[in-house]
Amino acid sequence: MSVPTEHRAERVSMTALLGVLGIVYGDIGTSPLYAIKASLERFKAGGLARGDVLGVLSLIFWSLILIVTLKYILLVMRADNRGEGGILALMTLAQREAKGPRARGFLSIVGICGACLFFGDGTITPAISVLSAIEGLEIAAPQFKDYVLPLSLVVIVALFLVQYRGTASIGKLFGPVMTLWFAVIGALGLIEIINHPSVLLAILPIYGFQVLVQHGFLAFLVLGSVVLCVTGAEALYADMGHFGRRPIRLAWLFFVLPSLLLNYFGQGALVLSDPATLSNPFFLLGPEWLRLPMVLLATAATVIASQAMISGAYSMARQCTQMGFLPRLTVLHTSATEEGQIYLPQVNAALLIGVLILVFTFRTSDSLASAYGIAVTGTFTCTSILGMLVFRRRYNWSRFAAFGAFGFFFAVDFTYFTSNGLKIPEGGWVPLAFGLSLLTVMLNWKRGRTLLFERWQTDSMPLSSFLARLPQSRTHRVPGIAVFMTGDSERVPSALLHNLKHNKVLHERVLFLTVQNIDVPEVRAGERAEVSELAPGIHRVLIRYGFMESPNIPRELASLQAQGLTIDPMQASYFLGRETLVGAKASKLPKWRMWLFLYMSRNSVSATEFFRIPSDRVVELGVRVAI
Repeated sequence: MSVPTEHRAERVSMTALLGVLGIVYGDIGTSPLYAIKASLERFKAGGLARGDVLGVLSLIFWSLILIVTLKYILLVMRADNRGEGGILALMTLAQREAKGPRARGFLSIVGICGACLFFGDGTITPAISVLSAIEGLEIAAPQFKDYVLPLSLVVIVALFLVQYRGTASIGKLFGPVMTLWFAVIGALGLIEIINHPSVLLAILPIYGFQVLVQHGFLAFLVLGSVVLCVTGAEALYADMGHFGRRPIRLAWLFFVLPSLLLNYFGQGALVLSDPATLSNPFFLLGPEWLRLPMVLLATAATVIASQAMISGAYSMARQCTQMGFLPRLTVLHTSATEEGQIYLPQVNAALLIGVLILVFTFRTSDSLASAYGIAVTGTFTCTSILGMLVFRRRYNWSRFAAFGAFGFFFAVDFTYFTSNGLKIPEGGWVPLAFGLSLLTVMLNWKRGRTLLFERWQTDSMPLSSFLARLPQSRTHRVPGIAVFMTGDSERVPSALLHNLKHNKVLHERVLFLTVQNIDVPEVRAGERAEVSELAPGIHRVLIRYGFMESPNIPRELASLQAQGLTIDPMQASYFLGRETLVGAKASKLPKWRMWLFLYMSRNSVSATEFFRIPSDRVVELGVRVAI
C-alpha cells in the first residue's frame, strides 16, 4: 500500500532518484529526438531565419517552465488522493467536491476523456520514440537506411512480447541508463552552446512572441510541434504514488530540466551555425565517432520510455475496470512482492496492434509527429478543468486564485490543443478517433451495467423480507459454508433464490458478500472488510477495494478471523449468478449500443477469475435478463 505523500520521509535516497529517472522521465526525456526538428521544419519552405530558431527555442523553454514546472511540478502534484496521482485520482477528488449528480457526471466525463486520450498517447509513444531512435542509423551509417523500418518493427514487437515477464528483472537498468542518457544529451548540448553562446538569448520570451506575431497562422501550426517537448508531463503526476512528490521534483529541477534545456539549446545553436543539420540535429549534435553509440543509447532510452507508457496503460485500464467503465479484464501479477507490477494481455495485444498499424501507416517519425500532440494536450486540458475545482474547494483557494491560475493554464493547454487540432488531416485524427472510440465503449459499458443493476433491483427481493420469512419457511439447512456474491447488500442474490428453488436447501453458514469499489487508490487494512450478523449462521460481508487494487476474495475471507468470523475459504462453496443478457422489446439502449454491450459482456473475464476464486469451489446458476 502506498504511503500518503504528506507522510513520506523528507530524505530522498539515491535509489528513489534512479527509479524516478528510469520510470517517470522516459517519455519527456526522449522528446529531444524529434521536437526541435518537427518544430523548425515548419519554416523550411520560407527559409529558416535566425529569429525563427530563437523563437522556437523560446517557446520550448517557456512550455517546459509553464506546463511542466509550474503547473505539474509545483501545483497539480499537491493534489494527491491518499498519495496517488493521475487523471483518474484527480477526477475522484473533484467529484467529492462537486455539488449534485450532474456536476459529478460532468467531472466523470472530463476524467474519462483524459484517460481515453492517455491511451491514444500510449499508442503513439512507442511508435514515434523507437522510430526516431532507429532513424539515427541514417546519420551514423547511411547504408542501413533501408533497415530503419524493419529494425523498428523488431524492437517494438520484442518489447510487447516480453511484457508478460514483468519489469522486475530489467527495471534495475532503467535508472542508470536514463541517468547516462540525460548526462550525455546535456553535455553534448552544453558543448555546442559554448561554441555559440548567443543562442541563450532565446530564454527571453520576446523571441517567442515575435515568432507568433510575425508568422501568424504558420506560428500557430508550429505550436502543435513545440508541444512535443512536454509529452510525458502527465507521467510526473501519474507516478507520484510510486515515488512521492519530493524525488520527482528534485530530479526534474536539478537534473532532467537542465539536461533537456541544454540539449534543446545545443540543437538550436547547431542549426544556427549550419542550417543543413536540420535534417537530424539531435544525432548531428555529437562527433561522428559517437553517433552509432548514441543510436544504441537512444534506442535503449526509447524502449524505457515505451515501457513506462505501456505499464501506465495497464494501470489505467485496471483503474477503469475497478470504476466500472470497462468490463472485467485479465490481470496477471508479474511480481510476488510488488502489487503494482501487472500485465493485462488484452490491453497489451490492443496496444501492439495499434502501434504496428501506426508504424506501417506513417513509416517515419516526421510523419508520426503530425499525429502526436492532440492526445497529450487534450489530457492537459482535462487536468486543468479538474484542478480548478479541486484547488478551489478542497484546498480553499479563493475564486480569483483558483480560476486565475488554472484558467491561465487552461488557456495555454487549449491553445496547444486547438493548434494540434489543425493537424487532424495530417494524422491527428488517429489518437482522436482512438480516444473517442474508447470513450464510447466506456460510457456504453457504464450505461449498460447501470440498466442491468436497475433491472436486478426490480426483480430481486429485499433481504429484510427474506430474513423475516426464513424462520417460518422450514428450509432445510445442510452442513457447509456458502458464499453468495451480490452487488447490493440490501437485496437477496438471485443465485440464492435459484438455489432454494432448485435444491430446496440452505447451508448452515451463509455469507452475503458484496465487493465495493470506492474512490481512493488503496483501502487501508483496517477499513478493508466489514462483517455483520443478520441471523444465526448468516452474515453480511462488505469488502472494499480502491481503484488501483486487484480483488482477491479468498485472501480477504481468510483475514476475517480478527472480526470474529472464522472461515476456511478453500472449503466454502461460492454461488455466482451467470446472467444471459438479451435485449428487451422496449430497450433503453439503441440497437448498436445494445449489440456493443452484449459483445463486451460475453467477452469479459469471468467473476471466478477476476476475483481469484478457486474454480473447483464455484457453483454458477444461470438466469436470463432482458435490458
